[in-house]
Amino acid sequence: MHRENLLKQLNKYRSQWSEESEVVERLIRFVETNVDCFKRSLLSGHVTGSAWVVDSSGENVLLTHHKKLNRWLQLGGHTDGESDVMKSALREVEEESGLSDMEVLNENIFDIDIHAIPERSLEPEHFHYDVRYALRVRGDETYTVSDESHDLSWVPIGSMEEYSREESLLRMARKWQNR
Repeated sequence: MHRENLLKQLNKYRSQWSEESEVVERLIRFVETNVDCFKRSLLSGHVTGSAWVVDSSGENVLLTHHKKLNRWLQLGGHTDGESDVMKSALREVEEESGLSDMEVLNENIFDIDIHAIPERSLEPEHFHYDVRYALRVRGDETYTVSDESHDLSWVPIGSMEEYSREESLLRMARKWQNR
């Protein structure tokens, strides 16, 4: 039961983004076959929640220079057992940036990605099955850098390639610009 809402969202996403069908099918199979898909303790991988956070103008996106991965990424992280992935994404934005006044721009999934996380101390290499939502900051756009990041920055969406060549970030920038 706790996976039904995400599966419904993923099926809707699949119908909207047919060119991403291979990755969507892989994520759906993962959720269907892993009852504990939202728990970090599932060592093969787990569902994570992320956010494409834009400023009030919609021209800039907030990125984190992630400490552990040492690259610029969208905000987000583990769901820690929470099956409401959007709720997890909102929590992660607040934890990583201090920003709490968010407008959910669409209840539908904005993007998905599956990526390998390298082995680290007691954690084996595993996959993050990342579900992403589009959010806009309301009010004050002043962020606080958490200890999970080297830095945060409002990045002009049209200049994304200056920060990252990561296809998943570039894909989200294209989706945002073509919306």
